Formats: sequence, C-alpha cells, structure tokens
Amino acid sequence: MTATTPAFTVQLAAAQRQADSLLCVGLDPEPERFPGAWRGDAARIFDFCAAIVDATHAQACAFKPQIAYFAAHRAEDQLERLMAHIRRVAPDVPVILDAKRGDIGSTAAQYAREAFVRYGADAVTLSPFMGFDSIEPYLAYNGRGLILLCRTSNPGGSDLQAQRLQDGSLLYEHIARLAAGAWNRSGQLGLVVGATFPAEIARVRDLAPTLPLLIPGVGAQGGDAEATVRAGWRGPGGTVIVNSSRAVLYASAGDDFAAAAQQVAQATRLALNAARQG
Repeated sequence: MTATTPAFTVQLAAAQRQADSLLCVGLDPEPERFPGAWRGDAARIFDFCAAIVDATHAQACAFKPQIAYFAAHRAEDQLERLMAHIRRVAPDVPVILDAKRGDIGSTAAQYAREAFVRYGADAVTLSPFMGFDSIEPYLAYNGRGLILLCRTSNPGGSDLQAQRLQDGSLLYEHIARLAAGAWNRSGQLGLVVGATFPAEIARVRDLAPTLPLLIPGVGAQGGDAEATVRAGWRGPGGTVIVNSSRAVLYASAGDDFAAAAQQVAQATRLALNAARQG
C-alpha cells in the first residue's frame, strides 16, 4: 500500500465490483502437499503461491496469506516476495495478512510495523481480547484494515466467545458492538466470523451492519457457501469476504495444479454470487 492507495474498505469494494466476486483466496502453503517435484521443498513456497495468484486473481476480491505457514519454514523472505508479486500482477486486489496478533503497547506497534511496513499488507487480522489497547497501535497506519476475531469457526471458540456477560449479551456480540461503534475510529474495522455458524453470522451482521465480515471455513472446513452469504451479505454497505484456502490451493496434486485452482476459484465465485442473488 502506498500513500495513494485507497483505504482498505474502498479498495475492497472496488475489487469486489471489478471481479464480481466475494471470494478471498487463502494462501496457506504446505510444502508436503506441493505438486510433483516441488513436493516437500519449502524453497518453492513463493513459486507455488505465485502460481496460485497468477491463476486466480481475476476471480478474487482479496488474498489472505497466513503468516505462520511462511514463518514455520523460515520463508518470511518468500512472503515479502509474494506480497510484491501480488502488487505487480493484481495491484487492485487487497491483501489481508492473517496474523491474529493480540499484544499491546510497543510490542503491538512492532507487529503493526511488520504487517504494514515490512509486508505492505492492506489489512491484518487481530485478536481483540486484550481490549482496545491491542488495536490502537495499528490505527496509526491510516487507511489500513483491522479485522478482529469475533465468532470463530473452531469448536473451542465457544469456550470464550459464547460466554454470557452481566448485561445478558454474549462475548462475541459485545465485540461486534465495540467494533461497529467506539473502537472503529478509523472506519476500517472488520470482523472474523466462521462459516460454520450461519445463524451467528446473521447476528453479527445485525450488530455491525456496515462492517466487512471475513468468513473462513468455506470448502475444506465444511462451511456452506450459500448459507454463509445469505446470513452475512447486505450489499456493498455490508459485504462479506468469503475465504477458501485448501480447496483452491490443493485442487490438484499434479502439474495442472494452477489450472485446477483457477477452476475451483471460478466455481466458488459463481456459487457465492448465486447465493447473494437468490
């Protein structure tokens, strides 16, 4: 993102219109699942991800690299190259760095610098469970998106997120209210809501009618694309970003992996569009 790049929500809306898509392609490279001679070779992480980007950027409204899949293989330099590659081949498609950072103070400031300066991300995922202090340092980067964990798709998410507070609301509902209200000083906040809970997607949408909702869990994790879109999409002023990672990345284990990824991305894009038009 440069000084002339529009704010994340503006960029996202433009990308969704241009591609006619709600699909976010997650970039979670697992070398042991790479095709052919690349299998098991962590030095090929950039090559694999770049091929996926080249094949799918016309179908995507966003890309979402998961930082752990790069850091675990000492491949942060390849992530930097990948971010630069996306900027070259798909400059209008925003990149969400999936980092789920959740610290405060000077440490949070360094995480913000990592996301927005080192990697040049347009948005980053954050854990808000240390309160506004864990979000505030990121607001120094004007126009960058902050996407807060709210109601996640994992079964254990209920251990905390579904706990009832003194005012009778559930914790995830309280987070949605804060993100839609007092915390949204930049106008660039969004929420993560898992595709495996469509009723709760609808509840979050009621509480945060204009925030973009990043929805993982469609495809390999079992989330239903149609139910997800119907629950969360309210037009451009209340959009969803529906992430699919493994179903796209590993559509084929052969040399045709990029072409297969493109086909799955296109099919997913069309399914999501059918749901919002239905």
